[in-house]
Amino acid sequence: MVLSATELTLGYRSKSVVQDVSFALHKGDILAVVGHNGCGKSTLVKTLLGTVQPLSGEIHWSQGRPNSVAYLGQRTEFDTRFPMRVRDLAEMGSWPTLGFTGRMNAQRRALVASALERTGIADIAAMPLHMLSAGQLQRTLFARTIVQDSPVILLDEPFTAVDQTTESDLLTLIDEWSGEGRTTVLVLHDLSAVLQHCTQALLMGRGTARSGLPHETLTPQTLIDFGYLSASQAAWQESMYQQGTGIKRETIDV
Repeated sequence: MVLSATELTLGYRSKSVVQDVSFALHKGDILAVVGHNGCGKSTLVKTLLGTVQPLSGEIHWSQGRPNSVAYLGQRTEFDTRFPMRVRDLAEMGSWPTLGFTGRMNAQRRALVASALERTGIADIAAMPLHMLSAGQLQRTLFARTIVQDSPVILLDEPFTAVDQTTESDLLTLIDEWSGEGRTTVLVLHDLSAVLQHCTQALLMGRGTARSGLPHETLTPQTLIDFGYLSASQAAWQESMYQQGTGIKRETIDV
């Protein structure tokens, strides 16, 4: 086991946002955090980062908290007007290791080059950030995450405002991280992506949470109970799922 949370209560200044948050993650796990706006998803990510303390409950790192937990925040947390190139932003992933005064050696430069190739942006490495599309910027931020080379990766809504091709490519990259033994926690709204790519799901809403296997946790009825979907939306989602896969899930009862 890499990381576990036991009966966490999350919030700010003694005001609870969500209670009963529990899960356990092993090497290679991909945990999707799903829930309606304001349910505490970003608060959970910040709690795992250590910037927000839980009001109660316990977070346990099996081998101690890693020195570097890779974090990719929401687009609103990044200003593209900052004067730097794609390569410069990717190289920033080395800061936790090198600090502000350390120098890039051949090994770190090779890691940056590999990250740019893996995210499909090697050909625009010299482009300034303000010229990037939303998809190109997100690929660059994923490259920085690769360079950080952490065993645990936290992604807060990483696919907002990107096209489907970019989302598919980056989900494939997350699958590769899983194969490398990295543990990923990501806030995600695309339920089909959760079912196809994630090993676990944490559903948050209406002040509480439930975790488990995605197909058992994200049933239409639980999505309704947790305020994520209305009954009509859940029925439509299930119809689309069955048309796309030809499989009817016995756990669904709408």
